[in-house]
Amino acid sequence: MDEFLCEMGKRISKRRKELGMTQEDLAEKAGLTSQTVSTAETGAKALRPQNIVKLCRALDTSADYLLFGEISNVDLGILSEEIAALPPEQYRYWECITKSYLAAIKIGMRPIVDNSCQQ
Repeated sequence: MDEFLCEMGKRISKRRKELGMTQEDLAEKAGLTSQTVSTAETGAKALRPQNIVKLCRALDTSADYLLFGEISNVDLGILSEEIAALPPEQYRYWECITKSYLAAIKIGMRPIVDNSCQQ
């Protein structure tokens, strides 16, 4: 199997799981078959460009992330919209958590990742 396809498949699978979706859920949301999602996640077969676009939309992420693992302005825009929609009290809580996380990274600490916050 092609390493590029395998890495892209891992990113698709990771993002799908972050969103709490099954392969079937993702297939339905993207208008694809479950088999297409499965083969994409395993890297067994290359996706057609239009299917990459469908997956990006269904996963609320950019093609840059799925294809190359890079965070783009599209990804930042999606996150920015979600943050902007928070009520002020929740925004301040998010801000505090984020600043603490970044400070920990800056001094070389490995922050604890709590998977319970994933949807």
